[in-house]
Amino acid sequence: MDELKLLERITVNPNIFGGKPIIRGRRLAVEHVLGMLAAGDTPEFLLQGYPWLEKEDIQACLVYARRMVGHERIEPLKIDSAA
Repeated sequence: MDELKLLERITVNPNIFGGKPIIRGRRLAVEHVLGMLAAGDTPEFLLQGYPWLEKEDIQACLVYARRMVGHERIEPLKIDSAA
């Protein structure tokens, strides 16, 4: 499945989690899935814990995160000393 198709699984509803990205309109935030993966949970463990969750939903979360980080830019802060 291509990235754009995967990203269609990520939705935003202002009435759920204050408009944070969620999976297919359900009450599971992308950040929650990423946090569980970062903590060492396997995709298989997530799929067992959320019977409605699909492998492609997890892939969509990873694609979403990569794209968000890919747009992030950090500019060094220049501070002039008054010496």
